Amino acid sequence: MPHIGSWVPVPAGSDFTIYNLPYGAFAHGTSRRLGIAIGDRILDLHELAKAGLVDGVCERELLTAETLNPLLAAGPATWKKLRLQIAALLRGDDRGNPALREKNSDAFFVDRRAATMHVPMEIGDYVDFYSSLEHATNLGRLFRPNAEPLLPNWRHMPIAYHGRASTVVIDGTPIARPNGQRKTPASDAPVFGPTQRLDIELEVGFVTGPGNELGEAIPARAMREHVFGLVLVNDWSARDIQAWEYQPLGPFLGKSFATTISPWIVTLDALEPFRKPGPAQQPAPLPYLRGPETIAYDIRLEVDLSSQKMRASGAAPVTIARTNHRELYWSIAQQLAHVTVNGTRIRPGDLYASGTISGSGENAQGSLIELTSNATKPIHLPDGEVRGFLADGDEVTLRGWCEAGEFRIGFGECRGTITPAR
Repeated sequence: MPHIGSWVPVPAGSDFTIYNLPYGAFAHGTSRRLGIAIGDRILDLHELAKAGLVDGVCERELLTAETLNPLLAAGPATWKKLRLQIAALLRGDDRGNPALREKNSDAFFVDRRAATMHVPMEIGDYVDFYSSLEHATNLGRLFRPNAEPLLPNWRHMPIAYHGRASTVVIDGTPIARPNGQRKTPASDAPVFGPTQRLDIELEVGFVTGPGNELGEAIPARAMREHVFGLVLVNDWSARDIQAWEYQPLGPFLGKSFATTISPWIVTLDALEPFRKPGPAQQPAPLPYLRGPETIAYDIRLEVDLSSQKMRASGAAPVTIARTNHRELYWSIAQQLAHVTVNGTRIRPGDLYASGTISGSGENAQGSLIELTSNATKPIHLPDGEVRGFLADGDEVTLRGWCEAGEFRIGFGECRGTITPAR
């Protein structure tokens, strides 16, 4: 990958280099705009379009909308042309287009730290998969210790549940501890109240572009025609509420209270240099789940935890988990093919999450229920506190990035702080 750089200052170690150019929605003052992150700034796409700097590349209306849905519907040819045009405007070598600098560049940029981020697309549907072999195996061993950890269907199709799009929230949104029914060991009858087993799920989700017609399946080989990019996802889980309700129909109130996403959508074009083969699959999947390749991305993932007491004392967060998107057994292409094989529609802006991503190494598990063996082996924080599950005041931050030498792209942060039940 040749080094080109940008005339916009980009701090060392930034997630938002010119090789990234991720899309988000922000507010600065009273207006809500679409933007692209570059260094510590946001390129205002509304102003860019008004100035005519994307004319001939895409319609201005795609960039002056308040959400990304019109751009998502435009499809990959438009996405690619727009990315090349913006990179040309921002690149720092003598091949760069000086138009942005000549037109008073301060009018086109906002300080990222002064902006309020929003969920960048209107989400019609949200689906959460269960695509990590290690995660599914770990939970199977916890809940079925005397049986096969994987159920018979797991290696034959990507398992998923349909989530609640209305409670997908952006990085930094407080997470209220949910109430619900939960079973206690002392009684056969449930009790009602706040969850006592609030958990995280470290995930990566994909955002869809052009959809399909009702009754039309999307083959695995067509994934790039329908997927715009990826975000970090924390699908918060109330394990005790979930355990009581999930049979026979699966997750409901134990997961629908909140799902946090990172504010910047990293495009597949940006991720292309980090595309890797997925794991070998045995047995071979059915024909509709086969494509020319199984795709994973070399995205390094981390989970940081800090308690209220740690933050009050100025202590740094502690990293409790590290894993990688390459650990997923079922690929994005296979997930999309399975979702649509029965003819269901997808639409621009839908969100499809990977499910918890866990690896086989030490502290490579993407949920507390795995990291602590269902709270029997709690995490010891530096100040002496212990955690089986989350306490009020705890802040969880997910991070994800790709790196090869000096080339880096990342997702920013996906944070949430637990507040008491209402």
